[in-house]
Amino acid sequence: MLKFTESHIQGIGMTSQRTRDRLVQRLRDKGIENEQVLEVMRSMPRHLFVDEALAQRAYEDDALPIGHGQTISQPFIVARMTEILLSRGIPDKVLEVGTGSGFQAAVLSRVVPQVYSVERIVALQIQARELFHKLNFNNITLKHTDGSWGWPQNGPYPAIIVTAAPEQVPEALLEQLAVGGIMIIPVGGQAGGQTLLQITRQADGYVEEKLDGVYFVPLLKGAVRQ
Repeated sequence: MLKFTESHIQGIGMTSQRTRDRLVQRLRDKGIENEQVLEVMRSMPRHLFVDEALAQRAYEDDALPIGHGQTISQPFIVARMTEILLSRGIPDKVLEVGTGSGFQAAVLSRVVPQVYSVERIVALQIQARELFHKLNFNNITLKHTDGSWGWPQNGPYPAIIVTAAPEQVPEALLEQLAVGGIMIIPVGGQAGGQTLLQITRQADGYVEEKLDGVYFVPLLKGAVRQ
């Protein structure tokens, strides 16, 4: 499988570095302060994570469809969740629930030594794996599984990030969170609104903090082999 050339990664026109710089300024204006996160957002070729027909919109601060009823998250949300995850230092590994396009995992892979990511739709997982290989992102490990099950074999995790919204936090994910670790997860139904939560595991239980109102696709059960 061929790797991307530098021109593929750098892009031209609406996928150029100048366009990315404008996106990063918008992220700053909206409150993102972590310079490491901002630099990753500046350098990450988001246009490669969407369909070619949508590449010209890749550096708008919007979620975009990626097929299978899924979306690539809004850049601000990706930056916000990553910044929160790093607020207590850099964890040695992260579990991501919901690989999707692979963009959030790719961002995490530039700031965290090891990323484990699970995805229920096998077609998306295959696309993400091929893209990571072309970009030479070698510290991301993928699994096709029901996201609500997590990936217990590699736990416990000092950090868990969930990119789809369950109506309630899955018990299995809570169990896989290390003591002292944090989970960033959107919770709530599609009609009643969702809240981004930060959950910290302590020796005697969990502490939950409400962060932002958000909108994510639902976290569905089961694994799809289509």
